[in-house]
Amino acid sequence: MIVRARAPLRLGLAGGGTDVAPYCDQHGGYVMNAAIDKYAYVIVDPSPTGMVEFHALDRGVSMECTAGAVANGDPALQLLAGVYLRISRDFLDGRQPPLRIRTYSDAPPGSGLGSSSTLVVALVTALAEYFMLALGEYEIAHLAYEIERRDLALAGGKQDQYAAAFGGFNFMEFHRDDRVIVNPLRIKDWVLAELEASLLLYFTGVSRESARIIDEQSRNAATGKQVSVEAMHRLKDEAVQMKEALLKGDLPAFARTMQAGWEAKKLMATSITNPMIDAVEGVATANGALATKVSGAGGGGFMMFVCDPADRVRLSRALAAQGGTLLDFHFNAHGAVAWRTG
Repeated sequence: MIVRARAPLRLGLAGGGTDVAPYCDQHGGYVMNAAIDKYAYVIVDPSPTGMVEFHALDRGVSMECTAGAVANGDPALQLLAGVYLRISRDFLDGRQPPLRIRTYSDAPPGSGLGSSSTLVVALVTALAEYFMLALGEYEIAHLAYEIERRDLALAGGKQDQYAAAFGGFNFMEFHRDDRVIVNPLRIKDWVLAELEASLLLYFTGVSRESARIIDEQSRNAATGKQVSVEAMHRLKDEAVQMKEALLKGDLPAFARTMQAGWEAKKLMATSITNPMIDAVEGVATANGALATKVSGAGGGGFMMFVCDPADRVRLSRALAAQGGTLLDFHFNAHGAVAWRTG
C-alpha cells in the first residue's frame, strides 16, 4: 500500500507576525491568508529494506534507521523524523514501524510561503491516512504546530499549519492557550479572477532563516519594545481591513492595506528588509506596482506585488531583469488531502 498526500502553500496577505507568541498570547492576533496551487508532497509506503527510511527528495538528503531506534538527527530531515516520532508516541504506543517516507515541495525552505509548516501538515495527513487515524483539520494543524514549535523547538507562528490544513481564504484568530479560530471566507469568483490578474509573486533567489527574524520579533514583543508592538497592533487592524476589502471586492483598498501592512511589518524587526529587497521594491514601484509585501518572516524569499492588470507585462519584465524568478500561481480552495494507491 502506498499513501500520498499534499498540502497547499499559502500567501500571507495581512497580519502575519501577530500569530507569534508572546504577542498573540498577550493581545490576540489576526491573520488573513490564502492557499495557492503550490504544494508540499509526501509519499509513505512499507520500507523495502525493513528499516525506517527518510528521503527529502528535493534536497537530496536521506537517512535510514533501525526500527525502534529512530531519533532526530540530520537537521535536513528533522521534520520527517519529528512527525514520525510524534505519531509513534501518541497513536502507536511507541511502536516504530518500518516505513519509507519521501517528501518534496514546490517551494524551497525559507521561501516565505510556509513551506516547512506545510510539509509537516502533509506528513501528519499522510500518516493519519496510513494508520487510519480520525483527525480533523483543527487536530492536524494543532498537532503539526506542536511538533514544530514544541517537539523540535523551531521558532515561528501558527498561521501556516492552519492555512495548509484548511486551504482557501481564511481570516484567522489566535488567542492565548493555543486557541485558534479559522473563519473561511467566501470570495466572489470575479474578485478571485481580478486578484490573480493583479498579483505577481517574485522569488528573490535568496532563502532566509526565518527563525532568526522571528526570534528578534518575539524578543521585541516580550520586552514591550514600543515601536515593534505598535507595529503589530497595526498589522492586526490591517488584517481586519483586508478581510473587508476582499469580501467587498474593493481592490484599491486591498492594495492600500497590503502596502500599509508592509510598512508596519518593517518596524517589527531590523532584518525584515534589506538593501536588496528595497532595491527590488523601488524598481517595482517605478514600473506600476501599487503595493509590495515580502511573504513570510521577511529578509528574502518571495515578494508579492499588486498592480493594475494592464501593467502586469511591464512589471513582470522589470522584475525579471532583477535576476529573480516569477512564479505563476492560482488560488486553491482545498486544504491538505491524502489518498491510497497501489
